[in-house]
Amino acid sequence: MDRDTAKPDADALPGPNAQQWVDFHQEYSAPSEYSHDFVWDVTREADGPFVTDVDGNVLLDFTCHIGAAPLGYNNEKILEKVREFDLVEPMKIAGQDMYFGSGPSPDEADFPGSSHLMEKLTEVSSQYGMDTVFLSNSGAEAMENAMKITHDYRAPAKYGVAFAGSFHGRTLGTLSLTKSKDVYTHHYPEIGGIETVPFCADRGCDADSCDCGFFAGGGSQLRNMLAPEGGYVDPDEIAFLTLEPIQGVGGYRFPSQAFMQEVADVTDAYDIPLVVDEIQSGIGRTGEIWASDHYPIEPDVIASAKALRVGATVSRSDVFPSEKNRLGSTFGGGDLLGSMMGAFTLEAIQEHDLLDNATRRGEQAKEILRDDTPASVEDVRGTGLMLAVEFDTAARRSAVVQAALERGLLTLGCGKKTIRLLPPLDSSEREIELGISIFLEAIEAAEPSAKVA
Repeated sequence: MDRDTAKPDADALPGPNAQQWVDFHQEYSAPSEYSHDFVWDVTREADGPFVTDVDGNVLLDFTCHIGAAPLGYNNEKILEKVREFDLVEPMKIAGQDMYFGSGPSPDEADFPGSSHLMEKLTEVSSQYGMDTVFLSNSGAEAMENAMKITHDYRAPAKYGVAFAGSFHGRTLGTLSLTKSKDVYTHHYPEIGGIETVPFCADRGCDADSCDCGFFAGGGSQLRNMLAPEGGYVDPDEIAFLTLEPIQGVGGYRFPSQAFMQEVADVTDAYDIPLVVDEIQSGIGRTGEIWASDHYPIEPDVIASAKALRVGATVSRSDVFPSEKNRLGSTFGGGDLLGSMMGAFTLEAIQEHDLLDNATRRGEQAKEILRDDTPASVEDVRGTGLMLAVEFDTAARRSAVVQAALERGLLTLGCGKKTIRLLPPLDSSEREIELGISIFLEAIEAAEPSAKVA
């Protein structure tokens, strides 16, 4: 496949082969979420945003697996380095029972492992004074560990603060912080002591003009909750405040600067640990390594995963527990291939100036969308290549996702009526123009069906 000339070429989806694979999978799989009946054929050609399915359809993937494949498919910026590594068994080692290396010393290693990945994570988080990492298996586990270490750090604190519209995972612990859709949380037990305040999703919102409810009564709800007089939570009893710098599942909601400044001021004033969930927004997606870098906040803990290929809880050494209360995980720090891919991804971002590219290509996409979208599009927003298009109704949003799929473009819904677009970080000008043109065609084609719905 020639990425420079490739185009989507898709018939009816799912095709007969894909349907067989879907039926086979569903026969044994527990019920879960699948956005499309798209079955990637791992033996066929794929490059960057272009991928071939089991029926030979070529699709343009503007989801990057919800950001978990930040450079798309079979990208030579990573594969070229991986080919030099001969696979070994086991690829994962249990817990923290042993170390692995390749060569006489870390400086002379044949390939990067978990130790090198942790080193790179501290380098890209040094602006926050972070020097310590715990690796795990997923984003939810990274968040669980973030909650655990801050509770230990602030013991005997008993409260946590989360924001409306948030999504932090599906484990029982993280569900207590997830405040987006009821489908994720209904009838499950919660950790006690989690307080919820509004997330200010209007970029122009401040104390003088606020529709979200965060700024109310002469101050923010967060500050009023903690006020020495009239407040109802003792700041000394708060273990952490957690937020997504940009809300993902909740609808790609981008905060106002005033809101983020207030979060920064309050957490600083009361010395409350700030945990940022960068699982979807981190590792270059917004044109910075961390979305937090765009705002005045100073995180104390970063939870990362997806694009990193492993889960990671990043913080300062003083925040992590002592030897007595140390963390542990079955494959924590022992995923050799995942660690290597995460390290190579961070290297590729730096070596190929992908932060700047994400910024340029994101601006290109927004400019095209804003010039040509019909009245049914209520908003086009985004930072870097974390992009969102909000429609007037949920029905129209769903119709556009389907119309785009029929034209060979993979997109994803989020929130109530929003579509998220996550092209690869190294997307070219041609690929953005091609993908957005198909997306606009899908909007036009969806108009009649959305009206009928």
